[in-house]
Amino acid sequence: MAAPLVNKVANSKLITLKLEDYWPSAPMASFDLKDYLFMELILKEKDFREAVKSHDFSQYQDKTLLVFCSADAIIPAWAYMLVAAAASPYAADIYQGTQEEYLRSHYRQTIASLDLEAFTDQRLVIKGCGDKEVPASAYLDVTAKLRPVVRSIMYGEPCSTVPVFKRPMTRK
Repeated sequence: MAAPLVNKVANSKLITLKLEDYWPSAPMASFDLKDYLFMELILKEKDFREAVKSHDFSQYQDKTLLVFCSADAIIPAWAYMLVAAAASPYAADIYQGTQEEYLRSHYRQTIASLDLEAFTDQRLVIKGCGDKEVPASAYLDVTAKLRPVVRSIMYGEPCSTVPVFKRPMTRK
């Protein structure tokens, strides 16, 4: 009689950390200042003020509004301020930058606030694949943050990992 199959991965004490779980909860919306430039070069104050005044900012209700300019133009600081003043009654958050920049910032703040106690002396797998594209900087940040406290860090799936860090065993 053959021995029963044992799922060693399920029985291991690996902790799987899914960075995707830390994805921002509020949906994101973009506000590109390029659409309000004269000839995609110049921001005319009078025209911009009128455009902001007539824009329906209620469409950003409970969203993170990403304000940026995709054209190569000089945008005065007050332009961002006007958008923030108009959008703040509706938006959950307002960020000056693209979605990529926002996600890097969001993950950096989130990882900085992780409770290290839960990871102390643990073997950690940082999951790599998912439905949402987590920025590469998040993997860098989480490794740097957790390396001092974990026993080991691996990347991938518990059944197929890439070793990243292993604390040397100390003699007692």
